[in-house]
Amino acid sequence: MSKTLPSNTTVATLFHALTTAVFTNESWKLAIPAMLYTLQNTLQYLAVSNLDAATFQVTYQLKILTTAMFSVLMLGRSLSTRKWLSLLVLVIGVSIVQLPGTTAEPATMHSLRDPDSKIWPRSLEELRDLGSHAAARLTRRSGSYEGIKEDRNMVAPEMNSSVGLTAVLVACALSGLAGVSFEKILKESTSRNTSLWVRNCQMSFWSLFPALFLGVFWKDGEVIAKTGFFAGYNWVVWAAIVFQAMGGVIVALVINYADNIAKNFATSISIIISCIVSMALFDFKVTGSFFVGTLVVLFATYLYTKPEPVLPGAVSIASLEKTTIDRRPTPRDRQSDGARTRGDSTSRSVTPSIERKRHA
Repeated sequence: MSKTLPSNTTVATLFHALTTAVFTNESWKLAIPAMLYTLQNTLQYLAVSNLDAATFQVTYQLKILTTAMFSVLMLGRSLSTRKWLSLLVLVIGVSIVQLPGTTAEPATMHSLRDPDSKIWPRSLEELRDLGSHAAARLTRRSGSYEGIKEDRNMVAPEMNSSVGLTAVLVACALSGLAGVSFEKILKESTSRNTSLWVRNCQMSFWSLFPALFLGVFWKDGEVIAKTGFFAGYNWVVWAAIVFQAMGGVIVALVINYADNIAKNFATSISIIISCIVSMALFDFKVTGSFFVGTLVVLFATYLYTKPEPVLPGAVSIASLEKTTIDRRPTPRDRQSDGARTRGDSTSRSVTPSIERKRHA
């Protein structure tokens, strides 16, 4: 758009051109993947609140298989047995990478009596901070135990595993369906001149409506009315928003120039890179499951990107065949004709004695 408009374009003209480009005849098609993506994100939060982190991370990797299935069904792609096997290996590898290295053991009487297992305050300041931290969890507790159930849910929230598992499975299906439908719109659109930035603006616009009703009015409407929409926003939140937006643009580029399956492989490798960066910046330690899972992911990537063996095609000899009979003599036929002129009309051998009697 910036290439077609002159440099002295006014703001009103630029806004009119942007509005015309975004709200084209095909912009409504992006409402489908936008709503699917928004519903998927909502179900992710529901699944995380009802499942432990390890179960959620491992189960959510099924989106790799659902993406491949929808690519075959909606885009007509054909995947070989080796590529299906590599996708299954990728799911296993990412699941191994995201398994927790250590598990928290339940407290026993021996561990409770062990002085090394408890953190004792070393100063009055630490004791004050410890009391403030404990009081923060009991802000709604009163003498009449009003709100005791909410206080307990803040300390140890109740989780429904069936709800969480259903939410994560539906989120996996929606992830594959949304990604493949977005790819189908990008690659089969009649208006090929529409830039990817305009497509992102179209999807962002249509995603506002389900996010507004599901996230603002239905779920957090009461809290937003009391504290405001931007309550709790700091530079960390804004940085996360910027990075997520940049990641969304990169994902759209990958889908446009490659496909959703390649995007899933890149996402899986990015998990490993994130863990490596965490080793340098934080106290992340390499575990055996992380090392094994990394090798499995790399092997799955090699298995998927390895070129398929090219089988030799069927040999066509139609161009070598003749439609008429060629009766010209061959060199062997010429030699046999010369032998016949010399009188070799019989196949019997003549002995020298018979030849002498004839001459006599």
